[in-house]
Amino acid sequence: MYRIYTGDPGTVFADPGPDTDLKRVIVRMREEQPERGGNFIEQIIREDLVSGKVSKVMTRFPPEPNGYLHIGHAKSICLNFGLAEQFDGECNLRFDDTNPSKEETEYVESIMEDVAWLGFRWANLCFASDYFDQFHEWALELIRAGKAYVDHQTAEEIRKTRGTLKEPGVGSPYRDRPVEENLELFRKMKEGHFAEGECVLRARIDMAHPNLNMRDPVMYRILHQSHHRTGDKWCVYPMYDFAHGYEDAIEGITHSICTLEFEDHRPLYDWFLDNVSIPSRPRQYEFARLNLTYTVMSKRKLLELVSKQFVSGWDDPRMPTISGLRRRGYTPSSIRSFCKKIGVSRANSLVDVELLHHCIRDELNASAPRAMAVLKPLKLVIENYPEGPGEEIEVVVNPESETPSFRKVPFSRELYIERDDFMEDPPKKYFRLSPGAEVRLKHAYIVKCKGFEKGSDGSVVEVRCEYDPRSRGGEAPDGRRIRGTLHWVSASHAVKAEVRLYDHLFTLRDMDDMEEGTDYKDHLNPRSLEIITGCMVEPYLAKAAPMDRFQFLRQGYFIADPDHTGEKPLFNRTVPLKDSWAKEMSKDPR
Repeated sequence: MYRIYTGDPGTVFADPGPDTDLKRVIVRMREEQPERGGNFIEQIIREDLVSGKVSKVMTRFPPEPNGYLHIGHAKSICLNFGLAEQFDGECNLRFDDTNPSKEETEYVESIMEDVAWLGFRWANLCFASDYFDQFHEWALELIRAGKAYVDHQTAEEIRKTRGTLKEPGVGSPYRDRPVEENLELFRKMKEGHFAEGECVLRARIDMAHPNLNMRDPVMYRILHQSHHRTGDKWCVYPMYDFAHGYEDAIEGITHSICTLEFEDHRPLYDWFLDNVSIPSRPRQYEFARLNLTYTVMSKRKLLELVSKQFVSGWDDPRMPTISGLRRRGYTPSSIRSFCKKIGVSRANSLVDVELLHHCIRDELNASAPRAMAVLKPLKLVIENYPEGPGEEIEVVVNPESETPSFRKVPFSRELYIERDDFMEDPPKKYFRLSPGAEVRLKHAYIVKCKGFEKGSDGSVVEVRCEYDPRSRGGEAPDGRRIRGTLHWVSASHAVKAEVRLYDHLFTLRDMDDMEEGTDYKDHLNPRSLEIITGCMVEPYLAKAAPMDRFQFLRQGYFIADPDHTGEKPLFNRTVPLKDSWAKEMSKDPR
């Protein structure tokens, strides 16, 4: 059963189903909490330090360089580097580059950039490929001990003879080869005498073991491919399960923290370590990976989205990649805050993406300068306002700041307002502009609609108003109540801009709950991106530098895209203003 985390790491909400929105999530549960506080991994480390089992904590973040990092990796980064910081230890950044067919230097560089951007510094930069010689020596050690053999069965034959959860496997006909023959065959494998798939090196453990991972797993396979760091030196490459524990041992890792799917691999991790002469003895611990609503985390799927151009690239702001989140406007601190709030558990959970949105809203509300941008402009003319250049209106940069600062915004007779802020025949409780209605222009004056003009297609092209000169600042001199407040931009000073509005990339709330026979791409959201050209923004925004963040009044939080220039302003919406998560958390569900 999936559970939805709230802002309290110790509190979860039961998930009633994929068709249920936040308002219907009303069942509160308590996750088991360690008696002495902290998550279960912190407890283990604390006990290991007190008992003297370890004297210094050493962790690692070990991505395979076969794609860009995503928000799920951010959870692991924050956990591994965070534990090292918490317990005055160290954390290595290690690349598990044991598969040259999928790995690229581009991915190595992007991963290093993402980890550094999140605010973490590694003690050592490591590569599994640096240990290939030592891996080879340990493979020889296992062969000499009669615990490894060269198998000439095909991959399909190995799969068929492995058995099932109810039936034991069948030993390979090559399982009892003499040690010397295995040594000679492995030498030939290493020297390139065999084709890919012709043979493999397998551990000799137990074909009847209840854990399928222990039924003579493959240690080495043949790949006649150039490696991004070792070139053509090797044509045999270690499997992850074989290399993982040895990497940890070489680096002196004390706590090897993996996601929960590796729990069944832990006996194999231990077996490889226990059967050769290693310099140190690491221990593996598992935690639940991150599952996020309306999102896929599979590197294979993310790569397909990029390669088949369903998105613009790895840094498309709709992608859950760290580079995509960065381009969308997320900050390192907001992502770290999110990872802290969801906590660390051994229970699989589905985290609502609204919590991620809440974290960035909470930060930007306190830090982002306010500005005005009209996304779908409609001209407004103040008939009784003086002709000429107009005036400057003083506005607060951020009203949430403890020490507010101010800037000036140009105001003139002709303005732009949002097209949706005027209706010819409005419904009840419409508090924006309509014939005869009064509204407040943010920071400026109260105006009253006196009429409007239509174009040849019947749409309104201009609204005509009168202003109250005594209402500068937006307050009525006679105390009358003005219900609506509109943002605006001076027409003569406005700068044309492009704005991109982003939504969920997928329409299905739980992407692990797809109907049988459907593909994840069947759930792509056709409205995940809306590009609006012809927006009108105040000149202040045109002067922004790429990656500057703002709150557009009444619109949401935005960031100047890396391609933004003063001549071609371009802004990406990070999140809208509405915070569904905070609203729900303010309630007391019972």
